[in-house]
Amino acid sequence: MKKILFFFCLQIPLYFYGQDTRIYDIINKVSAERIKNDITKLTEFGTRNTFSDTVSNKRGIGAARRWIKSEFESISKDCKNCLEVFYQKDFVTTNDGERVPKDTWIVNVVAIQKGTKYPNRYIIMSGDIDSRNSDTMDYTNDAPGANDNASGMAGTMEAARVLSKYQFENSIIYVGLSGEEQGLFGGKGLANYAQKKGWEIIGVLNNDMIGNIEGVDGVIDNRTFRIFSEPTPANETEKERNLRRFYGGEVDGNSRQLARYIEKTTKTYMPEMNPMMIYRLDRFGRGGHHRPFNDLGFAGVRIMEAHENYNRQHQNIRTENDIKYGDVLEGVNFEYAKKLTTVNAINLASLAWAPPAPKNVQIGGIVQANVKLKWDKIEDDNIFGYKIYWRLTTSSQWEFSRFVGKTDNFELEGIVIDNYYFGVATVGKNGNESLVVFPNDIIKETFRKR
Repeated sequence: MKKILFFFCLQIPLYFYGQDTRIYDIINKVSAERIKNDITKLTEFGTRNTFSDTVSNKRGIGAARRWIKSEFESISKDCKNCLEVFYQKDFVTTNDGERVPKDTWIVNVVAIQKGTKYPNRYIIMSGDIDSRNSDTMDYTNDAPGANDNASGMAGTMEAARVLSKYQFENSIIYVGLSGEEQGLFGGKGLANYAQKKGWEIIGVLNNDMIGNIEGVDGVIDNRTFRIFSEPTPANETEKERNLRRFYGGEVDGNSRQLARYIEKTTKTYMPEMNPMMIYRLDRFGRGGHHRPFNDLGFAGVRIMEAHENYNRQHQNIRTENDIKYGDVLEGVNFEYAKKLTTVNAINLASLAWAPPAPKNVQIGGIVQANVKLKWDKIEDDNIFGYKIYWRLTTSSQWEFSRFVGKTDNFELEGIVIDNYYFGVATVGKNGNESLVVFPNDIIKETFRKR
């Protein structure tokens, strides 16, 4: 009897435990020392302004991107060529914006870790290669950009080092984007490239400034970070906008579901951290490299520090009235950058190990005491089943859930559709879940209660 019980326990999917123990291995492997070394190296290129020197091997954005590419190639060599490393580039001219002083190539450095089962499904982590000082048009003077954004670039490289040791069902892209300070050109180029290639993007985790803990507001905080996400897709149709008046979903677009996923995963595996979901595309009136992906309808968020120090952003290095200005190494907390890199790594892994999200999620239950949900099942032997989520309409995060097995429909008894929002996620046998999918249609037929 004991042998039978032991065998049964071995067969229980990790879903019942709610955690994938491999995630803890990933947490333990992220190194603050390696991140520090990479940030230091990036600052030593003097300036990484998009229009800086591209010929020198020691100074300018050309030297920086070649070094980043060589690092990705070295990582790939260590994992038996598991990364496809290449430049993706687009040409911009002075007609493309006020911050373009001369025609140039915007060059991104891309490293793709192909998935074993779904190679055309991608989860992307990005950092920015370029830096700037007070005058974004000044591409000759020093602009070390230690926190903005060598921290995000170094975090992306470290995530690649750690995750390249694993195999995933979905593909992961680690990318250094250029031209952020001049108009998000690198993100636009890669987003358009992805669309032309027909990539199915699960989500984009844009990391921009993940190393500062001393805010200009006087707050010192090494645990809190922000997740910026806009509520609905920027490219939604007029029909979709009109349907929201009657069925809801004003804060349930794909980017917001990605933000909720990151918050939940972080609280599950790194409870010491304090993720803040910010209901906004980016900081007030400002932008980041996830926006071009959002513009095309892809899910994308910005992950960054909670308390910024504006004395260290976009500033020439100097001292005025005993205040030090400039984005230098002394302003970066490497242990904090490690924490936010780890947040990225565990979410990349969770999504890359997760099965595809359900398709064509429909809902019904108008003027009834029960709620009906229906979806298209995913054909995958590693799927454990599906999970229905719901929450009060005023809640920021999914509050309630029910695992419903390997079915394509379910009826929740005694729950009134008017009082909650609902969604469905796919659950893998390894315990990892897809993003929650908000219903996009109304059920026309009825089916048996459960």
